[in-house]
Parts: sequence; C-alpha cells; structure tokens
Amino acid sequence: MVDELDDKDGYFGEQVAARYDASSGDMFAPDVVAETVDVLAGLAGEGRALELGIGTGRIALPLARRGVPVHGIDMSRAMVARLRDKPGAEAIDVTIGDFATTRVPGTFSLAYLVFNTIMNLTTQAEQVACFRNVAAHLAPGGCFVIEVGVPELRRLPPGQNAVPFKVSPTSWAFDLYDVATQAMSSNYVDVVDGRGEYRSIPFRYVWPSELDLMAQLAGLRLRERWDGWGKGPFTSESDRHVSVWEKPAD
Repeated sequence: MVDELDDKDGYFGEQVAARYDASSGDMFAPDVVAETVDVLAGLAGEGRALELGIGTGRIALPLARRGVPVHGIDMSRAMVARLRDKPGAEAIDVTIGDFATTRVPGTFSLAYLVFNTIMNLTTQAEQVACFRNVAAHLAPGGCFVIEVGVPELRRLPPGQNAVPFKVSPTSWAFDLYDVATQAMSSNYVDVVDGRGEYRSIPFRYVWPSELDLMAQLAGLRLRERWDGWGKGPFTSESDRHVSVWEKPAD
C-alpha cells in the first residue's frame, strides 16, 4: 500500500531510480546487507521498524523477511516503484512524504536511517525536525539508528573545496564542500554514447556531536556508537559511524 500525497520525487526521480541499485552496487553486496540487517533485527526485537528513506528496499525487504514488520517513508514515488517490483514488497507499507515531518500510524521499537540518508535533509532545522519526528514515533525504550559518513574535511587542503571519489574513462564523481555552511553536494559526470551527462545532489553534512545534540533536543540519549555495522570502536580515524539513540523507558 502506498499513501498518495502530492510531494515530488525531489532529487531521486525516475532517472536516478532507474539506475540506483546498479550505481550503489557495493551497498547491495550480500555480506553488507546481512550485517546491517542483523544489527537492526536485534534492535527491533519483537516490535515494528520504521525506515526513513526506504528507497528501493535494500534493507527493508530482507529485514521484513526476518519477521520484522517494516513501514517506510519516502518522498520518491520512482524509488518506491522499484521496491514494489521486488519479491516480498507486498509485506511492506510505504507512506509517500518528507521523512522529517510525515507521521504514520502506531508506534515502533526501531526507526532507522542508513547510507548517509540523514544528509538528504539539507538544513539543520530539517535534521532536528527529523529527530523529533522519530521520537514521536518511538515506543518507550525504542531506538533510532543512523549510519552516516564522517565529513572528509581532512582531505581538503587550503583553497580547495572538492574531493573526488570516482575517476574512470567515462565517469567522474566528486563532492563539493562549503565549510562555512556545512552544505555539500555529490556531483556526477557520465559519458554515454559520446554525450556528457551531469547531475548534482545536495546534502548537509553533520558531525556526530551535532547529532547527539539533536537527539538530546528530541528527548533521546546515546546508547551506542560504532565505526560500522560490525560494531568496531568509533575513533578519530573512523570514516563513518553507526549511532544508536534510545527513547527513555521512563
């Protein structure tokens, strides 16, 4: 079931949705998915899970197969259409809307945002609103999980604002940073049949300590922080983190 709202697909329209699974291939590797789902299933327990930015169902589908009821929120109908074409999708309810503010019925033992999706909210106010929205959905004792990269500002020498992360004969990709505003964008140039295609997706990078303050404003408290789904220690050399905040049971 998909709730019909008037929201647009934003930056994840048909062109992105059509190639999303292939372009994010490393994240669909069975070992990556299994490790993520193991952690989330353990945190969900016997309760329901809410995925913010459910997309094409990379995590929601295997999590539902583990017996966890999943409800998703996503702005992009094009992405959700890909989810609907996959086996097992009939078990997942999806609401079309902005996950920073959209409410769905019931409460959840787990809410989660994976693969840098918190950065799709491009202002601090939207990110704070997301934490408050999640807190309103969580049952007492429930958890909110975010997987997000650590900003790669250490790779920026003075006067430079670009960090390349893919270079090949037919495609180039790079991040642009504005350290004054924490605005950034991921930019892609592809040559297809001799013609260049360019697209840019805006983000707002966010620090772990800033996320902790957002959680505090929403009435949540930090339970765990790891450098990945394998639960290794988060250190000053970690390039990403998986953080777990909980809603106090009292």
